[in-house]
Amino acid sequence: MKAVLLVNLGSPDSPSVPDVRRYLREFLMDGRVLDVNWFVRFCVVHFAILPSRPKQSAHAYQAIWTPEGSPLVVTSRRVQAKLQKRVDLPIELAMRYQKPSISTALRVLARKGVDQLLLIPLFPHYAMSSYESAVERVKEVAATTSPQMRITVQPPYFERPDYITALTASAQEYLTPGYDHLLFSFHGVPERQLRKSDPTGGHCLVKDNCCEVAGPAHATCYRAQCFKTVAAFVARAQVPREKYSISFQSRLGRTPWLKPYTDFEIPRLAREGVKRMLVICPSFVSDCLETLEEIGIRGRELFLGAGGKDLTLIPCMNEHPLWVETLDKMIHDFQSTTSTR
Repeated sequence: MKAVLLVNLGSPDSPSVPDVRRYLREFLMDGRVLDVNWFVRFCVVHFAILPSRPKQSAHAYQAIWTPEGSPLVVTSRRVQAKLQKRVDLPIELAMRYQKPSISTALRVLARKGVDQLLLIPLFPHYAMSSYESAVERVKEVAATTSPQMRITVQPPYFERPDYITALTASAQEYLTPGYDHLLFSFHGVPERQLRKSDPTGGHCLVKDNCCEVAGPAHATCYRAQCFKTVAAFVARAQVPREKYSISFQSRLGRTPWLKPYTDFEIPRLAREGVKRMLVICPSFVSDCLETLEEIGIRGRELFLGAGGKDLTLIPCMNEHPLWVETLDKMIHDFQSTTSTR
């Protein structure tokens, strides 16, 4: 029996400080998120981050929380429901951290007799802290809860044509009225993680143009994949080269992360005369804290404070029909492939 598991990042159960602390502890203790040895990670998380960060983050979550709950979880459940109406396979939803949990989803599927599973990480790009972490956690849990289950993993779909079509279609109503600048803001990752994910050990970040030089490293290079998404988007949406740029957000700590930093670029662009700016966040398929609060609230304040007139956050694809259709096509491909084995 075949089934599908959608996995997104996760969210606290509520915007209360204790629930946010619990979420941050699980998230930051993941060795693929804070990729240092366990003892250092434990000390950093428990003695440097958790004493103060949960209160700050809880305030941010409170600003975007809905009556139904976390925007990320609520939207993901709606996508699951819409997709289930189109597909005759069981579809479960799980979060890498907190609820609904991966272990619960796998147990539900195992009880239904599922032995062939399509895992769709809801991350278009490969990053060890998101895509890789989700995939490896599902495999780890499945090995103990449902060892008979054969797992097929949906590859990163950063330039898959139907994904690009859905992404541009979801943004079109914001592009059409006109704008001065379009900023593509991707979730950042530490530079060291790109080097760790480089199977060649000598491609990523070695030269300034490394992302323009084809090679096996690109299969797991987050930065190169982000650039390819932008190239495909601007070609389809016909965005002039002088009207867009790329940045990376949500960095943590003092080590170098991918540059340029979004919180530096937003006020810089305002100071240089950009008055109407659009920001799109293609590394997220569903709106969440990083889009709604970090860009939609704090980013807008930065922009206005530096002299800009209007910053508009382009919503993620969320429940857009073409995004649901893209997921449907992934499942159809899986069914077609597995039926020929």
